[in-house]
Amino acid sequence: MRYKTNEEQRGQADTATYRLAQGLGVFSIVLGLIELIWGGPLGRSLGMDGQEWVVRLYGAREILTGILILASKDPTPWVWLRVAGDALDIGTLAWGYTRDPNDATGIIIALIAVLGVTVADIYCAAKLSKESKVPLAPPNDYSNRSGLPRSA
Repeated sequence: MRYKTNEEQRGQADTATYRLAQGLGVFSIVLGLIELIWGGPLGRSLGMDGQEWVVRLYGAREILTGILILASKDPTPWVWLRVAGDALDIGTLAWGYTRDPNDATGIIIALIAVLGVTVADIYCAAKLSKESKVPLAPPNDYSNRSGLPRSA
């Protein structure tokens, strides 16, 4: 669990970012299963004829990353691993386009989807990285003080 570090909410658990990370973990597992099961047709639609095994390998990577996110108390490094995987996916899609520009429609659709998920991954990873691993003490409350000396 990560804890907020901004002054207004200092020390409170950041459950929204943690839930986002958990959601990305589940998404990874589902996407990985899809890539494993339908790797052949997916690979062919992405200009990777004869290289469908790459899609299946990426599916295994997605499943492993999802499991690591869900099983970890601190998902930060594993969400960053998703960001690295997104960069690999974008590079592979670009490579697929250079191999077979006739499959541009499928590649562009996949690229838009990957870019959308990449934004969520980067947001989540950056937010988790900024937060504290331990609860911080709440800020001191001096609202009951006037700044004037006490009368005797």
